[in-house]
Amino acid sequence: MADKQDWNEENRKVIERFRANGGKVGKTPHLLLTTTGAKSGLERVNPLHYSTDGERILIMASKSGSASHPDWYLNLVAHPEVTVELGSERFRARATVAEGEERERLFAVHARALPHFGGFQKKTKRQIPVIILERAG
Repeated sequence: MADKQDWNEENRKVIERFRANGGKVGKTPHLLLTTTGAKSGLERVNPLHYSTDGERILIMASKSGSASHPDWYLNLVAHPEVTVELGSERFRARATVAEGEERERLFAVHARALPHFGGFQKKTKRQIPVIILERAG
């Protein structure tokens, strides 16, 4: 797997393309998630694939099936008030980690919309979190 610096550089390029093209990056739907660092308190922006469940936006803390959670997930657990960029729209949202039967249902929803995510759970022993983003206010 690429080291952290490589991922940071790749993410920077995706963020630039996203903002330059009104949210269009490749063939799969992307959003930009801004979290507050759990330890640093600094804002961090991450490009993520997403799906929807009605009005709710779903993201998955898969880290491509890695053994550890992505840093952005740890940030939003510590600070669930986030900013979402979707297309050319930017809004505040509240992040909630799905649990139990709802997590299972939403995992299936996300994996149907983005099939490559279905295999990530098989690659790791940790349960991959499914996060629900709902517009604030």
